[in-house]
Amino acid sequence: MPALPPPALVRFLDPLRCPVCRSSPLRPDRGALRCSAGHTFDIARHGYAGLLTGTRATSGDDAAMAQARDRFLNTGGYAPIRRAVAHLAAGATADRGTVVDVGCGTGYYLAGALDALPGARGLGLDTSAHALRRAARAHDRAAAATWDVFRPFPLADAVADVVLDVFAPRNPAEFHRVLRPGGRLVVVRPTERHLAELRGRIPAMVAVDPAKERRLHRALDPFFEAVTTEELAYPLVLAGSEALDLVGMTPSARHVRPVRMADDGLLPGRVTVSVLATAYRPRS
Repeated sequence: MPALPPPALVRFLDPLRCPVCRSSPLRPDRGALRCSAGHTFDIARHGYAGLLTGTRATSGDDAAMAQARDRFLNTGGYAPIRRAVAHLAAGATADRGTVVDVGCGTGYYLAGALDALPGARGLGLDTSAHALRRAARAHDRAAAATWDVFRPFPLADAVADVVLDVFAPRNPAEFHRVLRPGGRLVVVRPTERHLAELRGRIPAMVAVDPAKERRLHRALDPFFEAVTTEELAYPLVLAGSEALDLVGMTPSARHVRPVRMADDGLLPGRVTVSVLATAYRPRS
């Protein structure tokens, strides 16, 4: 007999919509999800739903990046960021809410938000099957599905109490569409000081655009207004393997060779973590 869908995915079926015909709900059917028009989407053996159709995005984590991300996040180096995300998310809804994490990676921040909301359910969306294998197991109330942030989300209108966007691309119009009135968007992004010690030693690392904040404001302002911003800045001491993973989990891993950097003595033993975490409310 086909395996039953994971319980977290079953609990999240009512907000989901068919990515092809857009209006039809999805229902479990013989190890897959199917809409009333017959469009079918496999459920991977790792527990996530394969909703992404057509040309696949290639910007998500590859296997090595997902492994590096998992190892680094498990050290607790970004735990203050996770706590800030959970705090901002918890301010938006009662315990029984719906949280959507767009660009969820391994599900680390989604799991933190669900811990702060004991009755909430969550859905992580990401292009990377390698990351989603972990996201589908990150929390017993977190479902996971493949999706591209730049496409219309496979969700009904006004179904989310919280949308998370942590170090991920943004789709303001879709964030606004899926959020309920009174819901909250939580956006985390780096400042120019973030990991400056690494970028100073390794020019090939992806830089933080000085105009990033202005561009963020222009993109979000038609749809959202800021409620509160938390600035997190702290030093982080790194063992050699942790520094390798910190580089290896970022897009910079496609431009540099972390092991070679370690051999050349380029990796610092201490970096600055510096991010902004902002909660936004939807405009009417």
